[in-house]
Amino acid sequence: MQIPATPVDEEQRLASLHDSGLLEGGVTERLDRLTRLAKRMFNVQAALITLLDEDTLYVKSCDGYPRAETIPRKISFCGHAILHPEPLIIPDSAGDERFADNPLVIGDKPIRFYAGYPLRLPDGAVVGSFCLLDKEPRELSNADLDSLKDFATIVEDEFAVMSAATTDELTGLFNRRGFDSLAKFAIYGARRRAEPLTLAWIDLDNFNEINDSWGHAEGDEALKAMASVMTASLREADLRVRYGSDEFAIVFSDTDERGAWIAMQHLLQTASLLASPLHPSHLLM
Repeated sequence: MQIPATPVDEEQRLASLHDSGLLEGGVTERLDRLTRLAKRMFNVQAALITLLDEDTLYVKSCDGYPRAETIPRKISFCGHAILHPEPLIIPDSAGDERFADNPLVIGDKPIRFYAGYPLRLPDGAVVGSFCLLDKEPRELSNADLDSLKDFATIVEDEFAVMSAATTDELTGLFNRRGFDSLAKFAIYGARRRAEPLTLAWIDLDNFNEINDSWGHAEGDEALKAMASVMTASLREADLRVRYGSDEFAIVFSDTDERGAWIAMQHLLQTASLLASPLHPSHLLM
């Protein structure tokens, strides 16, 4: 098995991927429509939109493949696909020395055919691929390759819209980009009015245990529950942010450190009251 090489711009590529917010976003119906359409159009076992982080391949959207599944980058096909500007086509993985003994090829659900088109962000960073999978060897015609490129182009347009958004699609809170923009205005306004401004960070305990034990769908529900508690417990003037996967931030306007501490204790009490021991979200408390 051949382990994918590391792109020469890996550091910048990863920075662009993390800044885009694509890893933190939840289910996106627009992307799901594309993978459903591609699966039917190409008559393949599965169609996926993937994102490649430092060590892990994440399934952003799919039809015919488990959404919650993550794959080690070192065995992924997409790790190879991001290395070249042209699509990576593997008609029969069992006859390709790069993949013949790959666990994804010799496992219970073998991938014999793979076609992956690299996906770029607006700054040119290659962050994943639009790919087709099948358990049987097959070929793609030139017309098929043109269609695959069209799908990839549409996904890149969607990525551009999603990465430019300032609202986290899953929770409805501001995302990292929104925070970076609005926090500057908040700081400027507080200085101009000589008012205190306090920043609080929240990191959810045991969040990975929810994803590992109950799946990413339950993890998404826990994040939405936390966002609802924040919205109900805080003032409208307070800037509420989902900064990363399980990281939240609050900018308390016209509030000193003591006032922010009191507000955070109220938030903690409210979250604790709503958390049920019968639901995975109780692990966050």
